[in-house]
Amino acid sequence: MKFLFVTADKYPPFRVDVRVLFADEFSVRGHEIDWVMASERPRKRAGVETLGNGRAWVGASAAGESRLAKAARQMQVFLHDWRALLLLLRGGYDFVQVKDKFTFGAIMLLAAKLTRTPFVYWLAFPFPEAWLDEARSPVARHPWVSWLRGHTARLMLYKVILPRADLVFVQSTGMRDSIATKGVPADLMVPVPMGVSAQLLESRDGPRAPEVASPSVLYLGSMVRVRCLETIVQAFRSVVDAVPAATLFFVGGENQADIDFLRDEAVRLGVAERIVFTGPLPRDQAFAYVRAADVCLSPIHPNPILDVASPTKLVEYMALAKPVVANEHPEQTQVVAASGGGVIVPWAAERFASAVIELLQDPEHAAEMGRKGREYVERHRSYAVIAEHVEGAYRSRLSL
Repeated sequence: MKFLFVTADKYPPFRVDVRVLFADEFSVRGHEIDWVMASERPRKRAGVETLGNGRAWVGASAAGESRLAKAARQMQVFLHDWRALLLLLRGGYDFVQVKDKFTFGAIMLLAAKLTRTPFVYWLAFPFPEAWLDEARSPVARHPWVSWLRGHTARLMLYKVILPRADLVFVQSTGMRDSIATKGVPADLMVPVPMGVSAQLLESRDGPRAPEVASPSVLYLGSMVRVRCLETIVQAFRSVVDAVPAATLFFVGGENQADIDFLRDEAVRLGVAERIVFTGPLPRDQAFAYVRAADVCLSPIHPNPILDVASPTKLVEYMALAKPVVANEHPEQTQVVAASGGGVIVPWAAERFASAVIELLQDPEHAAEMGRKGREYVERHRSYAVIAEHVEGAYRSRLSL
């Protein structure tokens, strides 16, 4: 297959569902993709880069963090997107796929219909709902901008793009069911959950962070305030009471203010000396911490927007054979129940604490959970398996 992929992801792609699934796995299968995307790094001129078996048309990107620089980057992205229209009109594609673009997604839909090219849409997150929720937040910096973006995206997505697409990929069955209530046919949508690369599965016995010693608990990921990770700090107060030698590692965090907030909570509870904040780390170094940990945490604060997500860290932990303590969430609950790779608890500090204590005090049981979780990921959540599923959807739904 050869297709055109217009995505909101930047070059070089970071998200594993883009980088591994399309740039790696689809290349192995001999498919060719022409990409149109913005640049993650400052770039004076647009250019063409090699990506997988195809080419990436990468737009220019202004440097700087001023309002003027940010506005310039937005204009550069919009202007560069029109490159996709020129490529589509040139022809030669089996289909065009648009990911997480709304106004321009509608333009590409129209172009696809005019050129009689099958149109595929990939929705990775309920952006319209997230922007509208942001507009209602008392801490929103520009609520009117979020309100406008949310309503525009909702109109374009649910009234124009999705009902007229030939195939729609969504992140989870929960997202499919939610979108179906907006009038989009459920049988048009194919859920594709997050997975892991073969390299991650093969790296289970890779380097381990030497500073992580048993008994240890780990959280990897964003620490923004809306995730309510103070609940994990509060849970760890009880963990230390039962297992005094335990250490909690927070790996990641983009904003120092978010880290400082959690550190202040640790000081208040008297556990600051038992909690380590690593700050942002390269991906390989972060996974070295995961390999060394005894128990890993996947807390997702209950939220209608996050309820339709497909958590990446859950399956990454499981790929490295780590037992997981996760809270109730549609996909987390399903994966843990199907795999036996962890424990599901309600969102409450005392429930997180009791599950962690149980696993730390029974390492054999924890290791067995880790083994089961890894086996499940190998069978169901490697991107080699997911690529086969996606490829099959293209062929059957688009008659390729």
